Amino acid sequence: MPKRTRKYEDSLEKSLKNPVEAAAYLNAHLEKDDDDSEELFLLALRDVAKAYGISEIAQNTGLGRESLYKALSVDGNPRLTTLKDLLDSMGLRPSVEMKEIKAS
Repeated sequence: MPKRTRKYEDSLEKSLKNPVEAAAYLNAHLEKDDDDSEELFLLALRDVAKAYGISEIAQNTGLGRESLYKALSVDGNPRLTTLKDLLDSMGLRPSVEMKEIKAS
């Protein structure tokens, strides 16, 4: 009898529907400090948007589906207002935190 397996994406999508999990996932990608961090964050944001439903987000934000896919692609360059609208439609918000200062 073959083993029943699930795709990783299915499990990820299910967990990202939880706003706490989605926020942690996005923050983990924001904390990366390498050459690909910006592209990886946009892809992570696209993962979260897929979990919430791109069509629903497009309707809630007034942005077109194709525009969202383009903005969240590796080559995307979304405006801050687009990011804020996108996060807001998913029950999230951007924030800034103070960096830890190392004692010298």
